[in-house]
Amino acid sequence: MCTVQRWLRRAEGPRLDRVDWANRSHAPRHPRRTEPALEAQVLRLRRWLKERSALGECGAAAILREMRRRGVRPCPCERTIGRILRRAGVLDGRRRVRRPPPPRGWYLSAVAKGRAELDQFDTIEGLAIRGGPHLTVFTGNSLHGGLCGVWVKQAFTARTAVDCLVQHWRTFGLPRYAQFDNDNRFTGPRQHRDSVGRVIRLCLSLGVTPVFAVPNETGFQAAIEGFNGLWQKKVWMRFEHRSLRTLTQRSARYVAALRQRRQARIEAAPARRRFPRRWRLNLQKPLSGTIIFLRRTDGDGRVTLLGRSFLVDRQWLHRLVRAEVDVSAQRIRFYALRRREPTDQPLLREVPYSLPNRRFRE
Repeated sequence: MCTVQRWLRRAEGPRLDRVDWANRSHAPRHPRRTEPALEAQVLRLRRWLKERSALGECGAAAILREMRRRGVRPCPCERTIGRILRRAGVLDGRRRVRRPPPPRGWYLSAVAKGRAELDQFDTIEGLAIRGGPHLTVFTGNSLHGGLCGVWVKQAFTARTAVDCLVQHWRTFGLPRYAQFDNDNRFTGPRQHRDSVGRVIRLCLSLGVTPVFAVPNETGFQAAIEGFNGLWQKKVWMRFEHRSLRTLTQRSARYVAALRQRRQARIEAAPARRRFPRRWRLNLQKPLSGTIIFLRRTDGDGRVTLLGRSFLVDRQWLHRLVRAEVDVSAQRIRFYALRRREPTDQPLLREVPYSLPNRRFRE
């Protein structure tokens, strides 16, 4: 009944079939605006408070206090005074500029343009089955396709990571880039200079460029960390797991269902290369290819990677850089990175660097 009465009031007399029912503005028909004399008084008070008052406060709250002290009638509320100041363009504060985020994988131009795929990998630690072992979950997720993988292990080492990567890439093909955090199991031992671990050697032997995110910064691993949270919510916290086998089965079922739901996205992602049929990992083979480190310069314009400190640019302080270690050309190239201008990545410096060909201790 209330709805019918509202329609009748809106019709205002004519027959209902002749009324224009198009949506109308929610603004009032007769807006009430503050009198021009009162607005001028507010602006004069603001100018006086800013130039002559002891505190120098000239915001809406200060103007309202001064108007009450002077006994101004009628006295507008604080929000009305704020709107008067905004209309007059005399607000001192500046609104935060909301810039659009950079594209996915913006720090790698081929990934940002959708011409190459990037697989991100991470670990979830600190999980334990009641009365059972502590677990480490190794996870992977592709940036464009959302191709995911989960491996639940009691003990996770660099050897385990290599086995999981080979299994995943044999099944789905090779991406152009593989991104990791700066865990020793991925980078290799850091107690020695110029040390390269077996994960890096695996990637270079397959023609995959390993990428290492900026230490202690969020954003670069956001996609894989988001997947980690999704897996924990939908698998780990959803059930009570009584054994490692049960957890592994539930995880495999979830991953298979998620891949099926993302099938269209996976097929639309950049093409992946076939895994070499007769490939075998030779950890003693001389290295070739490129290793990428994403780093932030310190107060002197230097970055640390592979156990060494390199000067990048004394004017580029506390800024992001992409360090490309070209093992074949024996050079390191440092490129400037800026989220505001993700397509502008100028070369800052190029330095000679030779990775020693030491025997890898297996």
